[in-house]
Amino acid sequence: MSKGPLLEVKNLQKHFPIHGGIFYRQIAKVHAVENVSFTVNAGETVGLVGESGCGKSTVGRTILRLYDPTSGSIEFNGVDIASLDAKEMRKQRENLQIIFQDPFESLNSRHPVGHIIEEPFIIHRPQMTSKERDAEVIRLLRRVGLPESARHKYPHEFSGGQRQRIGIARAIALNPKIIICDEPVSALDVSIQSQVLNLLLELQEEMNLAYLFIAHDLAVVKHISDRIAVMYLGHIVEFADADEIYDKPLHPYTKALISAIPIPDPTKRSHRQILQGEVPTPINPPAGCTFHTRCPIAKERCVKERPVLKYHEGSKSHQAACHYAGADV
Repeated sequence: MSKGPLLEVKNLQKHFPIHGGIFYRQIAKVHAVENVSFTVNAGETVGLVGESGCGKSTVGRTILRLYDPTSGSIEFNGVDIASLDAKEMRKQRENLQIIFQDPFESLNSRHPVGHIIEEPFIIHRPQMTSKERDAEVIRLLRRVGLPESARHKYPHEFSGGQRQRIGIARAIALNPKIIICDEPVSALDVSIQSQVLNLLLELQEEMNLAYLFIAHDLAVVKHISDRIAVMYLGHIVEFADADEIYDKPLHPYTKALISAIPIPDPTKRSHRQILQGEVPTPINPPAGCTFHTRCPIAKERCVKERPVLKYHEGSKSHQAACHYAGADV
C-alpha cells in the first residue's frame, strides 16, 4: 500500500492519430492531452474543468485505460497502471470505476437493471452465488434511492435522474477507491442535479471514496470539489484549493470562466471578462502559451515561450501556468 497520494498522474500525454491519403498514413495528430500532472488523495474530490474539447474527459478515460496513454505515468496505489497489460489492468478495475455523462447511453437497454448492477459481481466476484448477488443488487438499489422492484425493469422505464442513480449503483458495487465522474449531472435538470450531487457526497463520506469530478459548470464543481484543476487545450493552466480558485484566480482563462458564472443579481457583478476568438484546433495548437491567441494580457514572451505549471509566489497550494499570473485583466 502506497503512503503517498491514491492517484498520481505525471506528464500524461494522449495523442490521437489522423490518417488519410491513398495509403491511409498518419498525416497529423490531435494533441488531446499534453503533459498533465496532478494528484488525488483518498477521500478527496478533485474537479477538472474547462470548455468542451479541452481534453478533460480524455484525461479521465486515459486514467481508466479506456484509452492507452501516449506517454506519462498513472500511479494508482503506487502501481503504474499505464504500463499494465490487459490482464493485469483487469485486476485494478474494481478499484477504479466511472460514472458517465449520459445515463441512458451508458446502460445496456437490452438488460434489466438488476443484471446491469449484478454484472460487476459476475466478472470480479465469481465465487458469489446468485442469491448473494441478488441481495447485493437490492442493497445497492435502496442505497441510491430506488425501490427493490427496479431490478426487474429496463433503463428506458426510468427518468434521467433515476438512470444516473442506476449508474452510480453499478459504480459503487465493488467498493472502489476512486470514481471518475465524467460530467455526471450535465444531462440532468437543475433540480435533479443537486439530488445526485448530494448522493455522491453521502457515498463519499460513507465509503471514503475519491472522485475525479469532470465538468464544465464551475458552480457545480465548487459545490463538490476540494481542489480544482482548470484545463485549456490539453493543458492544466491552474490548480488550487476550490475556495482559492474562486476567490483569487491567477490565470486569465480561469478569471474569464469565473466571471461567466451566473449570479442572482447580475448588476452586482463588478467585471465580466468576455474571451475573444475561438479555441484553436488541437491538431495544430499555438506555439508558446496555448492561450495567448485569446488572452487579454498576452505579450511577446507568451507567443514564444510556453509557461510551466508552478506554485505562485511561495504558495504551496496554488499553481498557475502563466508568465504574468495574477496580473489585472
